[in-house]
Amino acid sequence: MSSPVTLQFLGASGTVTGSKYLLEFGQRRRLVVDAGMYQGLKELRLRNREPFAVDAGTVGQVVLTHAHSDHSSYLPALVAQGFRGPIWCTEGTARLAEIVLLDAAKLEEYAAEDARKGGYSKHENPEPLFTTADAQRAIKQFRHVEFDRDVELDDGVVARWTRAGHILGSASVNVTVDGVGVLFSGDLGRNHHPILKHRDTPPGAQWVLCESTYGDREHQDPETPHIPLAEAINRTIDRGGSVVIPAFAIDRTEVVLHALHTLQQSGRIPEVPVIVDGPMSMRALDVYRDMPEELKEGVTVDDFTGLAKLTEARTSQQSRKARQMEGPRIIVSSSGMVEGGRVLSHLQQLLPDPRNTVILSGYQGEGTRGRALLEGAKHVKLYGRHVKVRAEVLEHREFSAHAGASELVEWVSQLDPKPETVFLVHGEPEAASALEERIEKELDLDAVVARHGEKVLLSEPYEHDEVDELEPAAGEAQQGRIA
Repeated sequence: MSSPVTLQFLGASGTVTGSKYLLEFGQRRRLVVDAGMYQGLKELRLRNREPFAVDAGTVGQVVLTHAHSDHSSYLPALVAQGFRGPIWCTEGTARLAEIVLLDAAKLEEYAAEDARKGGYSKHENPEPLFTTADAQRAIKQFRHVEFDRDVELDDGVVARWTRAGHILGSASVNVTVDGVGVLFSGDLGRNHHPILKHRDTPPGAQWVLCESTYGDREHQDPETPHIPLAEAINRTIDRGGSVVIPAFAIDRTEVVLHALHTLQQSGRIPEVPVIVDGPMSMRALDVYRDMPEELKEGVTVDDFTGLAKLTEARTSQQSRKARQMEGPRIIVSSSGMVEGGRVLSHLQQLLPDPRNTVILSGYQGEGTRGRALLEGAKHVKLYGRHVKVRAEVLEHREFSAHAGASELVEWVSQLDPKPETVFLVHGEPEAASALEERIEKELDLDAVVARHGEKVLLSEPYEHDEVDELEPAAGEAQQGRIA
């Protein structure tokens, strides 16, 4: 009798961060889909320090949906714990993930050194979760795949990447293990991305994991795009202020620049200086420049880099010069949730002045500074000190790279064959529950909100006495289809 195929939710269950999923099959064979770091709330970030759920050395391979940190930056930690297998992903994902992993390693090393010098760690000699050397080893394990091709990863394991339209290289991935098919949505883009080729519908599977970031919200597509953005920029410039747009280094920076270029070209905002500040943003921008084949028809690199007064601040010296500029300007800088990066220096300078404006350009996770600003915080803590928030704060949802609730339902409805169960991941509880209700009501499909640590049986169930012999998950275990 063949061994059971099980799936365990090791991240992005009950939250939008830390995506990790473990498939176990055959004779102790293991495959991990996505390996992201937790961000936001401290109780979530502490999970990054926990040992991986199984011996990392027993994991045969990793499959990546895309390069964002909450899906990829745990890879060096997995390598540090003994993982030596291939990491399968598209070329675009590999090139962007290299940037993400090296940046994450640098931040880990800086944080450990700061804790050591500052004496505020509970450990006598604090160590980073992983090092640059670990990141470099992980990068060497990348293996490129093409979209819409079946790839045999191992005996009895086949995967297929389908364009997801979230960021460059992003994909939904079908994985078939020992004849059992499971589809991982990854992060799904809108029906139409502003600059990238649109997402495609992947082949269906018996089991589907669907993200639910905006499972309780819709995106509006106005007849005239970016009216609130243009109005905010104009009133800020009229009062002599500057605009800072915290933006994810990968994809969001390019989309924001595309919008600013369009607004300037149409005369809807003046040609003030636009500064893109951050080495990670610059390296990601270079990847977009190098892969024009990933842009949708009619879009060129000049459509987001052709601004009349664009400055690319790659070095710390150039960043300081940007902060010393006089007069109104627009600053695009990471990170998108205001959790780190050079945007903190700009906010330290600009937040106390009511002439300035902060435009939040994407989802703000629970426990982040971006969420605090969005919810009306009167001050935020930057570099150990509280900074007064007097600047105008605006959320601009048109930049979202995640599908809205109806787009998610539509994506599930188009899957062929229809899934037996849709597991809802990568969403806060309210959003996931709302999407669960819609899928069950509108599509008449079983939908389940995934729980952290839960392990489910994907292969055909055995007799109860045999099911009882399955090794329980670290978190919880139930009988039947729940292992």
